[in-house]
Amino acid sequence: MIMNTNAPKNKKKILVVDDSALMRRVMCDIINSDERFQVVEQAFDGLAAYELLKKNQYDGVVLDVNMPKMNGIQLMRALQKDKIRARIMMASTDTKDGATVTMEALDLGAIDFIEKPVNIVYLKSSGFKDKFLDTLQAVVSSRQTNISAVSAVTVVSREKQEETTQKLVSIVRKSQPAVSGQKIVALACSTGGPKALQSVVPRLPAELAAPVLIVQHMPKGFTQSLAERLDSMSKIKVKEAVEGDVLENGVVYISMGGKHMNVATKGGRATIKYTDEPPREGVKPCANYMYESLKSSSYAQIVCVVLTGMGADGTKGIVNLETSKKIHVIAQDEGSSTVYGMPKAIAATGLVNQVVSLDNVAQEIIMSVGVR
Repeated sequence: MIMNTNAPKNKKKILVVDDSALMRRVMCDIINSDERFQVVEQAFDGLAAYELLKKNQYDGVVLDVNMPKMNGIQLMRALQKDKIRARIMMASTDTKDGATVTMEALDLGAIDFIEKPVNIVYLKSSGFKDKFLDTLQAVVSSRQTNISAVSAVTVVSREKQEETTQKLVSIVRKSQPAVSGQKIVALACSTGGPKALQSVVPRLPAELAAPVLIVQHMPKGFTQSLAERLDSMSKIKVKEAVEGDVLENGVVYISMGGKHMNVATKGGRATIKYTDEPPREGVKPCANYMYESLKSSSYAQIVCVVLTGMGADGTKGIVNLETSKKIHVIAQDEGSSTVYGMPKAIAATGLVNQVVSLDNVAQEIIMSVGVR
């Protein structure tokens, strides 16, 4: 391990854990180039990092996955077992296995991740540097400090949640008014989103009387693993949206990473259409495109849901959408948000109809759109 005990007190103290000397050097150079952060220690493997985390506290930890002696997942499980607090940013690869492991890390309590580029030129580019620093800032400023003791939806709680959901479905079915026009749910989230979605999507019933669109800020290669994981936990069908998908009630469509997801009318039906504009709000996919594309759709009402995340993505799109469509806006509250950025931004517009805790988001969606 490499130690630096001379970090200024006003800088966030960062621990970098990676077995690659090149990656450590590049990440440390990026971190130390920003006046907000300083690398105070480095570890060559998970075991060395574990010993450091038992003795010291850091504002953020940048953690590699594949390492000797103890890999990133094993380290997180050890921290979980010993109830050691840490704000962790994973350094991941976009391979199928890498994306699956990243989902597991987020389940275990990692707050966000950065995709390791395979191209050495991009590794040293300003684009990678900016993305790295933005993600690190989101991690160190998050409210979450505990490695989660369990996944958001355990086997036991799933049964209980399914029972609660079905009771709500029965109540809504009996009391809901006659349907007047089609409805759709459009949800945006970023930092802390994958974990938050585990508290929302599995609580939605297969009988939901609307399709659900989700923009979660993730790069290409990771959104399919996210969709597969949520689908395995849910009664409602969850899939990564593909070009030309016809939107159906009771299906959740997650935007593919690296493209902007829009809704287009084709043959009189609402379909998925991807576009390849540059990043907007610094992200791709960007939820603003999704919301704005719904202006010309046939949907009579759009239920806009904004969950945890850094920045303000979704706000401009919803403000724009409100000029021509009936909307109902649900925002996650500050107390249950990992990062209270996106929900705060939409709340500041005065368009929010409900501010609710994460555990109540699914219930409000069901009550807003009804069931079949």
